[in-house]
Formats: sequence, structure tokens, C-alpha cells
Amino acid sequence: MLRNLNDEPNGTEDTDGGVTMRIDTIATVSEARADDFPGRTAIVIDVLRATSNMATALAHGAAGIVAAETVQAARNLQQPGDLLGGERNCVRIAGFDLGNSPFEYAANDVRGRRIVMTTTNGTRALYKSLKAQHVLAGCLLNAGACADAALALRKDIVLVCAGTQDAFALEDGLGAGAIIAALLERRDSRLPLAMNDCSLSMLHAFERKQDRLHETLASGQTGVRLVKLGFAGDIAYCARLDTFPVCPVLKGRTIVAGEPAAYTEAR
Repeated sequence: MLRNLNDEPNGTEDTDGGVTMRIDTIATVSEARADDFPGRTAIVIDVLRATSNMATALAHGAAGIVAAETVQAARNLQQPGDLLGGERNCVRIAGFDLGNSPFEYAANDVRGRRIVMTTTNGTRALYKSLKAQHVLAGCLLNAGACADAALALRKDIVLVCAGTQDAFALEDGLGAGAIIAALLERRDSRLPLAMNDCSLSMLHAFERKQDRLHETLASGQTGVRLVKLGFAGDIAYCARLDTFPVCPVLKGRTIVAGEPAAYTEAR
């Protein structure tokens, strides 16, 4: 079980009275518990492909993203001018404007428009994280921006890997590792950090594979499935590191682009 955060502005108080920022990783949504989140910043990670799509859409001018747990809920949330986006089992939902390919979310059609999105794993992980004080969406594409945003919020961090059908997904672990590496690089060196074993494992995996991200993502179960379905290009796209200076942040019920300048000032 993860440790709860107290009201310290910059992390948890350790037994010596000092302040330590915790970085804990949950390997799959099914492992997350309600008491893992209060007072913390949650970073939801679904590299292939939900959170990569969120970062892409916001970087290309989307007004915001509303996550829905079910297909019917997405349809109910749609307002005039909204786009419906999402998938079930990697396939675009019938009647939806967008599927789950990042290339669709980079199109001009998304600029200035709100997107209502539902996916098999990613939006479920986001809903599971709603008890956190802050909720961000991270991936390889925005690992650095996500780290900046989380550090600026000055709370303990829990990274939630969406996984695939309640099983661990290699790509999400590498996404978590990339964000953890960025957190270590960008933090105030005077601030001690503590990590659970899952975080350490994801960090080591990323450090080992960071020069072969595309190849590694393509070799995982999700990658193999996407190749068979004709989405090999999506894997190459989502394997890029630090492409966008945008961190999706949940504000009310809408995921919006955080302000990079605010992250820098807070650091």
C-alpha cells in the first residue's frame, strides 16, 4: 500500500522531520486502491494510445477533452460542436468522429473543439484516479512537461499505468520510467525523493531501453496487436520522447493544456 500524503506543501514528512517527495507507481488499474490518491498528484499513463492522443490533441489546439467511462456516457456528454473519439479493442467506435490513432488527433479538425473520449483502458485509469488532488495525463511524448507540471504542484506523486485488460503493459511502464527520469533530472537537488520498487523498476527499464523505444514498444503485446491491425505508424509516433511541451491537466470535468510557463515559475 502506498503512503498517504499529509498537508506538507512539498511532500511527506519523514521520521527525521525532513520533507521527502514520494514517487510511487501502480502497475495496473486493477491494483489501484482508493487510499492511494488523496492529497497526491496522479499521473495517468496510457502510451498506446489514450494519453498520447490527449497530449497530441491539446498540442494541436483542441479546446479540451472530456473523458467518459462508457460509449453511452460519451454520447450523452456530447454537446453541439464536440467531436466523439475513442475505441473498444483498438477499433474505432461506430458513429464516432475519431478513433484512437494519434494522427487523427493531430488533424486540423480538432483545433478549437472539445473532444469527448472513451477508451478501453486509458479513460478507465483516469476515472480511477479522480480521488487525487491533481490529475495529469502523461506519456513519452510529454514526459518532461509532465514532470515539470508535477513538480510545480509540490505534492507526492503516484503514476498510474493503464495497462491492457488489467494486465501490465510494457509501454506504460516505459512511460512511467521516462517521467520518473525527468523528475529526477528536474527536481530541486535539495529535495530528497523516495520511490517504491515499481517506480525503481520502471526507471531502470527506461534507462536500459531509452535508445530503442520504438523497437521496444513494437515488441510488447499491445505493439504486436497494433501492427497486426495496421497501426504500426502509431507505435512509431507514440515512441517519440519529449515531442510536446504540453501536460494535460484535469480541471473540473475537462482535461486542458497546462501552462508550461507556470511550471517553470513554480520550479
